[in-house]
Amino acid sequence: MQWKALALALLVGQSSGQGFLNMMRFSCSQLVIDRIDPLVNPGMIPSTHLHQIVGGNSFNASMDPANHDLVADSSCTSCTFTEDFSNYWTAVLYFRARNGTYRRVPQFASEGLRADGGITVYYIPAPDAKTQVTAFTPGFRMLVGDAAATDKTDVRKVCHRCMPKTGDNSNVNCGAPDSQELPSGFCEGGIRSVITFPTCWDGKNTDSPDHMSHVSYPASGDTSVGSSGICPESHPVKIPQVMLEVMWDTRIFNDPELWPEDGSQPFYWSTGDSRGFSQHGDYVFGWKDDSLQRAMNARCNGAVCSALKVQSSDDAMKCTKPRVNQEDYDGWVTEIPGMSMPA
Repeated sequence: MQWKALALALLVGQSSGQGFLNMMRFSCSQLVIDRIDPLVNPGMIPSTHLHQIVGGNSFNASMDPANHDLVADSSCTSCTFTEDFSNYWTAVLYFRARNGTYRRVPQFASEGLRADGGITVYYIPAPDAKTQVTAFTPGFRMLVGDAAATDKTDVRKVCHRCMPKTGDNSNVNCGAPDSQELPSGFCEGGIRSVITFPTCWDGKNTDSPDHMSHVSYPASGDTSVGSSGICPESHPVKIPQVMLEVMWDTRIFNDPELWPEDGSQPFYWSTGDSRGFSQHGDYVFGWKDDSLQRAMNARCNGAVCSALKVQSSDDAMKCTKPRVNQEDYDGWVTEIPGMSMPA
């Protein structure tokens, strides 16, 4: 499979020589597409912009960790592993046609997986098999990216890739030619959006006011993939690297008659951003009991893990929930939902 070749490529340049890197890689089908955001806009209905959400079906606009238990309150999950009731969400991509109308770009499953759109989720341990990572604890949540960004930021691992017609490029995720900016031309295989979360935790706080300060990227060392590198003294605990991969089917819009006459880039994030800098990812931990720690200890690989229970793709795709906001998210519209709202 192509992703296994990529996993090997990710290790090029590492000195440990351990060979193939095990990483959990599994699909989470679409749970709902809606304008709610329990991290940044808790309780706000509708929130400022549209998100696509996967995971446990207890997802809602508030999700106060003091009284919301993702495992106990969810009756199903749209993810492959039945013990994962976490929620993962990102912004939504739109296409702006020459006539000024917009249409949501559909998603498709990553190579080798079967799902209804959604997100491919990775949990990556330390490349060195001797180094253990500490799984997240109940109430843990974090955010990567900035929905208000209008220019390049110092976020290391939020990027776009113009995919080839088949297979994949050989470069490391978010390494050149991947870019924080949206691709400027036709992408034969669609656009892939990658969001990679920090791998160092302060060991105390499950959240912080900005949903970012309690975690950190490594301070030094090899930080190319997985829970690698040296954590700063302020955030000494190594945690699994969570990575979100979203495949956007821009192929259906690869028509010169639809694109702007000047050939400019026509894609917008649901934040209203046409450059690409505002893509972001949110994570709320919801694995049952110690299931994630067991999986990390076992160094599970792909979407099969002897330490976890697996459901069929059909069952995962059945786990959905109704939208809270009854807006048109599927047809051609004159503005992106929320565009008229103040930021």
